[in-house]
Amino acid sequence: MIPQYTAIALQPSMRGCNTRADIKKNIEHIYDVIDGAVWLSSIDTPVRLIAIPEGALQGFNDEVMDMDHVEYVNKMAIDIPGEETELLAKKCKEYNCYLIAQAKVKHPAFKDRFFNSAFLIDPKGEVILQSYKMQVFCREHSTVPHDVWDKWIELYGYNLDAFYAVKDTEIGRIGLIFCQEGDYPEPARGLAMNGAEIIYRSSAPEPAVANGWWEIQNRARALDNTCYVIAPNVATYYLSPEPALPVDTFGGQSMIVDYRGTIISNHAYGAGSSYAASIIDIEALRKYRENSLFGNWLKDLRTEQYKLIYEEPIFEKNLCLNRPPLKHKETDELYRKHVQKLIDKGIWVASSK
Repeated sequence: MIPQYTAIALQPSMRGCNTRADIKKNIEHIYDVIDGAVWLSSIDTPVRLIAIPEGALQGFNDEVMDMDHVEYVNKMAIDIPGEETELLAKKCKEYNCYLIAQAKVKHPAFKDRFFNSAFLIDPKGEVILQSYKMQVFCREHSTVPHDVWDKWIELYGYNLDAFYAVKDTEIGRIGLIFCQEGDYPEPARGLAMNGAEIIYRSSAPEPAVANGWWEIQNRARALDNTCYVIAPNVATYYLSPEPALPVDTFGGQSMIVDYRGTIISNHAYGAGSSYAASIIDIEALRKYRENSLFGNWLKDLRTEQYKLIYEEPIFEKNLCLNRPPLKHKETDELYRKHVQKLIDKGIWVASSK
């Protein structure tokens, strides 16, 4: 039996980093926000899970500044495990909790490439789960598994664990997606089909928070898959280590959503560091999955009829086997070709304007 516990979706301010040394400044701030969050949130039930949003360690300077991919590998990408995960592990040991975070990272099999990765640290300070972002938008330079598809399959196989890894822990089964991956139903569904009970989905920039996308997607991913969704988002963003004043480019609204799609905690204010916290009841989730014949859809999937949707590819695989990801201008051109492909296939109709 898993006792009830408190989960925290951290909402820290972040500074865009120019060197790996700058990351420590963000981690120092994360320490303060964790300490403040645990101080109150542990009064009723112990805090066993802390989720840190995408960008909280390094910022998003590679995307905002359109940095050269290989330059970013050499100056900013980190190793997992490494110095930064060791620093975060101190809080796991101090509070006997699990911690989820994200970073742009190196990969030993792909020289001069960085990937966007989320990772889970256990109470002993060990990294026990690492996932790699599979969907990026046109301004993100990260390599994704689809970009190196043939090599990825060679390394990890063609199975759920290669793309939708889930870790069975003493606080439940945990899977990790972030940002753009939450824009699509498939990544969360892949985790659910691999057993996830808690899905980490972090960070969305404006206007996705103010126009409601962030909430809609987080609630839908929870409801689709009868899972908890822990969704931390960034507070304010200092575009480099130096500025005295930040920009509220993310809008906050860190939230926790239960397995029925109900928001059970939401920090709506985005302009200052804070958190959302709520009790997690894994046994109640498991009982609901067993009992519900209506609001619980994974059991009903008639999978054969959905395979037809994806038989014909849209996005070209292996784009980065022999070269780094493109910069903004070239990437925009690539995405425009995908739009035209959908029009040429008759899936979309070209406008008359």
